[in-house]
Amino acid sequence: MKFSTSLFSQILQIMPRSSFLRLVYDSKAERHAKGFSSWDQYVAMLFCQLAQAKSLREISDGLAITCGKLSHLGLRTAPAKSTLSYANAHRPWTLYQDVFFHLRDFCRSESPGKKKKFRFKNKLLSLDSTTIDLCLSLFPWADFRQTKGAIKLHMLLDHDGYLPDFAVITDGKTADVTAARNFTLPAGSIVAVDRGYYDFDLFAQWNNSGVFFVTRLKSNATYEVVRDCPLPQHSNVLTDQLICFTGYQSRQKFPGLLRRVVVWDEDNQREIELLTNHLRFGATTIGRIYRDRWEIELFFKVLKQHLKIKTFVGTSPNALKTQIWTALIAVLLLKYLQFRSKCNLPLCRLVALLRLNLFSYRNLWDWLMTPSKLRPNYLIPNWRWLFRTAYGFFIRCKYQPKGVENGRTGGILLLTYENLSKIM
Repeated sequence: MKFSTSLFSQILQIMPRSSFLRLVYDSKAERHAKGFSSWDQYVAMLFCQLAQAKSLREISDGLAITCGKLSHLGLRTAPAKSTLSYANAHRPWTLYQDVFFHLRDFCRSESPGKKKKFRFKNKLLSLDSTTIDLCLSLFPWADFRQTKGAIKLHMLLDHDGYLPDFAVITDGKTADVTAARNFTLPAGSIVAVDRGYYDFDLFAQWNNSGVFFVTRLKSNATYEVVRDCPLPQHSNVLTDQLICFTGYQSRQKFPGLLRRVVVWDEDNQREIELLTNHLRFGATTIGRIYRDRWEIELFFKVLKQHLKIKTFVGTSPNALKTQIWTALIAVLLLKYLQFRSKCNLPLCRLVALLRLNLFSYRNLWDWLMTPSKLRPNYLIPNWRWLFRTAYGFFIRCKYQPKGVENGRTGGILLLTYENLSKIM
C-alpha cells in the first residue's frame, strides 16, 4: 500500500526538526525574521540540490506544483523567488555549517568503517581542494585572475565511509598549504596529500603532533640515502629507502629521517616516488594508502557533476556559501542512505534515482532495497478506473493480480463498457 509521506519528507526527518531549531536558536539566524523561517529556506535549498533546480524560479515553481505535498515537508506554502533570494543573501551561512557538522557526527556513528583493504587501526584521511570557477562580472568579489573569478573548497575526507570530515571555503588565490594549517588532525592519524601540500613547515607541524603523512616527492628534491630497506616479493615496490634532506632550508625545517618509497603504476606505466614519515608500515601499504587518496577526487567529481555547486542561484558571498554548505549537507544525507541501502548503488546512480522519485509516496527504507523496481505490495489489488468515452459510455478498468514471479507482480486488466445511465 502507499506510504503516507513522500521520500523527500522522510529524508528531511533524518535531521530532526527539533535539532535544527536548536541550531537556529544558537546561531541567531532568525533574528529580525518575519514569516519565512530558516526551515523553509533549508527545505528549499535541499530541494535545489536533490532535484537539480537551476534557478530560484525553478525552486519556487517546483515546490508550488507538488499538489498539496508541502505539509509533510513542514511548509505552509512554496517560497516566493524574491523571498528566497533575500534569505540566501542575508541569513547567515554559518547556520548550515553547523547543520553540516551535526549531520557529520550522526553519519559517522552509522558509518560501516574502513574497507577491509587495510588492516591497521589508524584513522586514514585525505586532504585536497577543488577550484570552483565563477564569472567575474557576476561575482566581482571573487577576484582570481584578470578575466576570471573563483573560490576554493578545501576538504578533509574521512576514509571511514568516505565522509567529508571538515571543509573550508576560501578565495581562489589562497594556497593549499595556507588552508591546511586550519585543519586539526588527530594524533596517530594518516593523511594522504598531493604535491600541493609539499611544505616542510607543514610536515614538521604534523610530525610534532604525531600525525603521519604520505605525499609525492618532488623531482628536484635533494637528499642523501641513509639506508636501503629490503623490498617485498611479488609487489610493485621498486625502492624503499630511509633518507634525510641535504638542502639548507629543508634540513633546518625538517632535520629528521623520512622514507622514500618508489612504486610502479601499471595503469599509467610510470614510477611514483612517495615521501612519508611513517617508518614501520610495509612499503606496499604505503603505496596503497596513497592510491586510496583517489577517493577524494571521486568525491569532488560527484559533488560537481550531480549537485549544484558549479552554477549558483545567488551572486552574493553569503548566498554562494549557503548553497555550497547545503550541497555538502545533501552529500551527507546521500551517504547515510547509501549506508542503509543493501543494493550497493553508486552515489551517482542514487542521486539520479532519488531525483526522479523525490515526491513518490513509498517507504524510504523499502525503496532503498530495490529503488529501480516496483514493490509487489505497491500495486493495490482490484484497481478500478472509469474513463468517459465520446459516446456517453464509460470504460471500467479492473486490475486482478495473479501472483508474484521473480519479484514482479503479474495480473490482468478487465475492460468493460457500461452505459452512463447504469452508473448514474
